[in-house]
Formats: sequence, structure tokens, C-alpha cells
Amino acid sequence: MSLADDFKDDIAKSRLGKINDLLERSGINIDEVGKVEKIKISEWQGLTKNEDGDAELHDLNGISIVVSPKWAEGPDWPVIQRGPSIKLPAINKSVEKADSDWKTAVILPDMQAGYFRMSDDSLTAIHDENAIDLAVALIKKVKPEVIVMNGDNADFAELGKYRLTPAFQRTTQATIDYLTVLMFRLRAASPNAKIIWIEGNHEASLSNYVLDNAMAAFGLKRGNAPDSWPVLSIPYLCRFDESQIEYLAGYPASVFWLNNRIKIIHGSKVASGNSTAHKYLSTEKTSVIYGHIHRREWAERTRQDWDGDKTILAASAGCLARVDGVVPSTKGGVDLDGRPLKNTEDWQQGIAVVTYQEGESPFHLELVPIRDGQMFYRGNIYS
Repeated sequence: MSLADDFKDDIAKSRLGKINDLLERSGINIDEVGKVEKIKISEWQGLTKNEDGDAELHDLNGISIVVSPKWAEGPDWPVIQRGPSIKLPAINKSVEKADSDWKTAVILPDMQAGYFRMSDDSLTAIHDENAIDLAVALIKKVKPEVIVMNGDNADFAELGKYRLTPAFQRTTQATIDYLTVLMFRLRAASPNAKIIWIEGNHEASLSNYVLDNAMAAFGLKRGNAPDSWPVLSIPYLCRFDESQIEYLAGYPASVFWLNNRIKIIHGSKVASGNSTAHKYLSTEKTSVIYGHIHRREWAERTRQDWDGDKTILAASAGCLARVDGVVPSTKGGVDLDGRPLKNTEDWQQGIAVVTYQEGESPFHLELVPIRDGQMFYRGNIYS
């Protein structure tokens, strides 16, 4: 480098130092500056008199800077987008089972789909992808008429009530993408099924978060599409219009009736250390399959009715989330980096299969446990 280049470099460093000094004196954090729009550096000479009355010549300069804030360029993190669109083969609605008025429903309980970030920024799932894969395999095998996901399919840790650590930040988009693809997988596994997604308390947290933090965005829809889903809703973000999924909003009031004798809900009752099933049996007049508690339960009660004895049941299939403590909960803990620690939860994995007839007709419930990555159903082992 020549002496001239060294001189130019010194001038540049001097001016940069003056710019930095001006920002600091103005109380502007340089990390919050997005773009420098304009810089004007003025240099001139001025005369003053010293103590002896002699004139002295001084080099003077001034700097004016126009900057824009960093947030004016948009967020550092990308805004939430819709999940990926997947092209499915044409669905043949004319295919039917052999002559029978018996139908099959598969109930998929609390998946709690979500992630946390490792030190290398990779994502680790808090839902159990293996357990969910087993459920999809069984659906592909039995081709049910109805598939019901009875709530808390998304965990939405960023939007929930539990204290959030940085490890759970920027995970909502990955959750939406996973669930979008899963809905297309369910549709491909059982093309003719009615697929129902019942809203649970975790799904409701998305609407509550918008209401609490951006009320003006609540209920916004695409232009010229007044009958479409709100753009900040699970059905829109996960492309339910493309995978043909029905969404039952309104937790905890949302309910799906299989027939006149049994209904499916997410549920809001919890009996820690005791039987939640009996809490439902004390208030319900019909049989109910519920979620929310992540435990497998089944209890029945027989009462006298005007037309004779009547037996109802209350049952929970468990969950499809991980059961080793990584799902944010009252028993969850994190290390000093904010990542969840493994812990024993009183949770069990499984799904439910209901064989039923429509109307005021009987039904038969089967709870299908998932243990150690395996599921046993009607003589077949899924692993």
C-alpha cells in the first residue's frame, strides 16, 4: 500500500470515528441503525484571537447524518407463512366398504406438535414423530370413515402460558409446516374419510395471542374473500381447504358426535393423581371420549333411566406427544441454556378406534396403546 493510500485510509477512519461519536452523543445505538440514508461532512477554516491578541487559524468541520431505524426494514425473523402446499392425487369419493352399516372412527389425541432449538440452531421435536407415524400407518390400514383429532395438536410454546426461554423462539413456523404436511398425509392415507380437527386450549392460544397483542389483526381475511378463513388461523395457515380438513373452533364448547350415544371433545377437566374419567361420568349423560390429560383412562357407570338401565363410559386415549418431560408443562424444567430437561410425566401414548353405527345405535371402543415405539392392534404389530 502506498503512502497516499495510507493517508486516505487514515482520513476514512477519522471520519468514521466522528460519525460514531455523533451517534453516541445523540443517544442513538449503532446496533439499532438500519440504513444510513445520507451523510454530509463540511470542512472550513475559522479565525480566533489568542490571549496575546494574535489571530489564529483553525480547521473546523461538521457532520450531519440522516439514518433510518433497523425496524423500518422489517423484522429480523420472517413473519409466519402458510405451510407448504402439497399436490394430492384425485380423490375417488365413490369407493365404499363392503355392505355393512358399521363404521370406523380413529381418534388421535394431543400431539402437542412443536420444537425447541439446540445450540447449533437445529430443531428438536416435542411431539413424538414415531408415534404419529404409527397412527398414520394404522389409518392407512383400516381406512376409517372418520378421523378425529381431539385438540392440542399444536403446542404453540411461543404463544402459551408457560415461561418462554430462547430455545423455544422461532419455532411456530416449523410447527405450522409440520402440521400442514401431516394433514396431507392423513388425507392420502384415507382419501374418503371425514377428517375433523377439534380446537383445544393450545390452538385457542393463537387467537388469544392475536387478541392480546394485535387486536386489529384478529379475524382479518384475504381481500375479496369474506367467506374464507382468517389469515391468522390454523385452518388458513395449514391449508385445510386443500387437504379437506374440517375445523371445529370454540374451545371448550366444540364437540363432535359420532352417533347419538357418544361424543368426542378436547375437554377441560383434570383430576391430577385421580380419575378424570369419573369427573366426566358425574356430569355427562352420554358416553364421551376426551383429551387434554395425556393419560389413558377408561371408566363406566350404569344408571337407571326412564326406559331402563343405561351404561355410559368416559375414556381418554392418552397422547401422541413425547412423554419424557420436554413438552412445556407444570412439571417441566430447563437447563441454564433454556432447553428442556427430560423428566418423568404421568402420561401415556395411544390412539382410540371406535366401531359404531349411526343414530341411536351401539358402538365399541378400543384403546390402542403405544409403548416403546410399538403398537399392537388386532393381531398386527406396528413399529
